[in-house]
Amino acid sequence: MTANASVSPAAVQKKRKKKGQAAEVWRRLRKSKTAMFGLIVLILIILVAVFADVICDYEELAIKQEMSNRLQGPSAEHWFGTDSYGRDIFARVVHGARISLVIGIAATVGSVLISGILGSICGYYGGKVDNILMRVLDMFMAIPPELLALAIVASLGPNMVNLLIAVTISRIPPFTRVVRSSILSVIDQEYIEAARACGTKDREIILRHVLPNAMGPIIIQATMGVGRMILTAAGMSFIGMGVQPPTAEWGQMLAEGREFMRYAPHITIFPGLAIVLTSLSLNLLGDGLRDALDPKLKD
Repeated sequence: MTANASVSPAAVQKKRKKKGQAAEVWRRLRKSKTAMFGLIVLILIILVAVFADVICDYEELAIKQEMSNRLQGPSAEHWFGTDSYGRDIFARVVHGARISLVIGIAATVGSVLISGILGSICGYYGGKVDNILMRVLDMFMAIPPELLALAIVASLGPNMVNLLIAVTISRIPPFTRVVRSSILSVIDQEYIEAARACGTKDREIILRHVLPNAMGPIIIQATMGVGRMILTAAGMSFIGMGVQPPTAEWGQMLAEGREFMRYAPHITIFPGLAIVLTSLSLNLLGDGLRDALDPKLKD
């Protein structure tokens, strides 16, 4: 028996259906000019972060201090000017993209994974388990995410790893609520009841039937959550509780340049624009995905 013959017709049909759904989502996403703008900007920022070492040298331009070149404005030699230590701001913005994206994406993935487990348990089983877990999360949600992250970093110490842990934990409660509400919208469907009647284990039902059909809102929340993570991390670094100098990070760059805003505004303008563009692109893409994944919006 050949490999092609061993594949069941049902599996082939299911694969074709998934491809058709993905193509439809992409078609609807392309119709949104703002979403495509956000996607293009995000791809450019990711490419800059990936090839940061190729674009400019980290040690020589982003870290090395040249006091004779301090506080220079934008020029052909230094496109974004130099900071108070004579370091090239363009190089620091480029390498700072890598730090900010790593924190935003890693924290989002971590919080979504943990929230996926908690939200699935709450939504699928309900009852006392749901009430206990959600009341505990409600206590955490009473604390603003930024304040919760600040408290965690203050306890663990300011560095990149602790900042990543703090930002991840601070976003678990709202993500868990999104996952739980998505689970509740599909657990009463007939195919879930059929899987239960066939004796399928709860774990397999959650992983193979519940979560895949509730991924729309989760993907949207995760996409827009990366921007929030980057803003939170930048804010923590701005107040000295995140990434520590001399590491190039956008929020930390803003903190270093705030003393020179009157006569050297370029020090804060360019890292600020990088934060704004990254967050804007993620929010625009998230809005586009929300419309593209909404089954009620058919065009």
